[in-house]
Parts: sequence; structure tokens; C-alpha cells
Amino acid sequence: MKDCESLLAQGIESLRKSDEEIERLIAPRSEEIIFLLEKYINEIKVFNPAYGLVGTNDQNELVIKHILDSLAPLGIISRLLAETETAERPQIADAGSGAGLPGIPLAIAMPACDFTLIERMGRRTGFLWNTKAALGLSNIIIEENELEKIEGGRFSLVTFRAFKPLEPKLLKTLFNVCAPNGVIAAYKGRREKIEEEMAPLENQCGRWEAIPCAVPFLEEERHILVIKR
Repeated sequence: MKDCESLLAQGIESLRKSDEEIERLIAPRSEEIIFLLEKYINEIKVFNPAYGLVGTNDQNELVIKHILDSLAPLGIISRLLAETETAERPQIADAGSGAGLPGIPLAIAMPACDFTLIERMGRRTGFLWNTKAALGLSNIIIEENELEKIEGGRFSLVTFRAFKPLEPKLLKTLFNVCAPNGVIAAYKGRREKIEEEMAPLENQCGRWEAIPCAVPFLEEERHILVIKR
């Protein structure tokens, strides 16, 4: 396997070639973005044994299944934000952020947006505060709280990854924290599983779409589930 740095750089290059919007966002700052992502990976490696941040100690798996997976829908998310027509800096929530995935990689790539990382576990929010300082990320806000207790109507987009499956109560909570024209963008796997998950929710949500999202070096099906009111 490739070394961690080479794998990350090649993965970022692959994403840039796959989507013009990703190219637009990354091209002017590619070296800085890769540098910050490498620092972030090192922070995870240092704290993971004690904090259980991600379910792997393999560097290549960390790069592919966590960092590149988080960045793969970058172009989709950017286009969704453009559709919200907000006059201010877009506000994005990462629900159940854990180790900061996908919020921190997205925040590194999108400095013009503000990201609120919502995490209920104090040990993990401690890691997020430390990482924010280590990387100098001024566009990150950290909230140690239950999603249900977050002030409503705040976010242009709410995203989550490796979070619990959607069910009526959770979907209602996610819509509550969204701004009136906000959207939910959930990281999901196979289309078949998404259809099973959404079938009981058809009457509760408006339009939904599962957009294919290829992750470099990963031969597994990935989608972004976009849900609008």
C-alpha cells in the first residue's frame, strides 16, 4: 500500500478530477488543505487509542474510509449551499460529530462556511477543541450537547456520518435545527438500504434524493442522501 501522505495527495487529486466544483474549491489552496488534513490525521492517530475516535488504527483505512470519504461529496454540498440563497456565511451543522467527521475535513476545504460540530460526549469534544486549536480553524464552533437541545432554525445544511439510522423522531429533530430553507445531507452506503430506510418516512419529509458519491480507492457503494422539507 501507498504511504499515508501519498495516498491522501492522490485521493485529493482524484476528487479534483471527478468534480469541477471540488476543483474550484481545492485548486487555489491544495497544498494548505493537504497539510492541514495531514495534521488532522496525526491528531486522530495520537488520541485514538485512548479516546476510541475511529474504529481503525490502520493509516490507509483512516485516509480512505474517513478523510476521503468525508470529502467525496464536497462538490454536492457546495452546490446545495448555493441553492439555499443565504445572504450571510453558510452555517453547517455536523450532528454527532465524534472525531470531527465529516465536519473538520469539510471545514478545511470550505473556509467561507461556518461549521458547528455537535457532540454530546465530553471526551470527544475535548479532542475537537484540541484539534481546532492545533489546526487553527477559525470557522469551527464546538457544541457539547444533545442534538435535541440545539437551538432550532439555525443551519443552512445539517450533515452527519456514522450516525444512527433515520427514524421519525430523529428526522423531526434534524429538520428543527435547519433554517426554513435548509437541507439535510446524510452520508450513506448502498442505495437499497437507503430506500428501506426512507420508505417509512415518505409522509414526513418532502423531496429526497440519493446521489452517488465515489470515494477514491474504495470499492464500496456510497451516496449522499439529500432531504428537503
